[in-house]
Amino acid sequence: MIYLLEDDASIRKLVIYALESQGFEAEGFETPHLFWDAMKLRRPQLVLLDVMLPEEDGITVLKKIRNNDAILPVIMLTAKNTEFDRVEGLDAGADDYISKPFGIMELIARIRAVLRRSERGNESVDYNIGILRLIPDSHQVLVNGTEVQLTYKEYTLLQLLAENQDKVLTREVLLERIWGLGTERENRTLDVHIRTLRAKLMDAGNYIQTIRGVGYRLTGEEND
Repeated sequence: MIYLLEDDASIRKLVIYALESQGFEAEGFETPHLFWDAMKLRRPQLVLLDVMLPEEDGITVLKKIRNNDAILPVIMLTAKNTEFDRVEGLDAGADDYISKPFGIMELIARIRAVLRRSERGNESVDYNIGILRLIPDSHQVLVNGTEVQLTYKEYTLLQLLAENQDKVLTREVLLERIWGLGTERENRTLDVHIRTLRAKLMDAGNYIQTIRGVGYRLTGEEND
């Protein structure tokens, strides 16, 4: 089941029709209170979420979802297209971000990609890298035993690097796996997140190494 929270009736009907024609079970909601009523009855596989909504905006809805469900896939659908708006949505826990107007086949492809990533899931394995420790079951990050508070996307980025310790992950791979933005080579979202992540990790921040012109890797050794 895919839930769509979209107040524009024409878009809502078009997307629901397209999803059903592709074999998905889907249900649309005009307002957040109708969406929340449905969420009490059934957890969907994925949520499509507009930003500009009556009653409460989509970012607020997303934050409420994340407070109760850290892994439910959410794709934002919005007319807003500035980098700040994209980063705000992704930092709040969105798995992908599609700007209006969008092509239906692109939307379907993005949905399938997000569902594939979600189905792979994460192994319940703690990562101990030098003074850095990640605990996936509780989404905790510790540096020298002290807990560090990260945003949803910062944590997801760090865990992907930890899963591939000592391996170089290209910018394209990181952008695609974390934000679904692999083709947007000039996007600075990744650089901003790496910078803030290093700062929050304090003494372990230097474990994240820049491979100039390629990407990043996480190692238990500090940069020289």
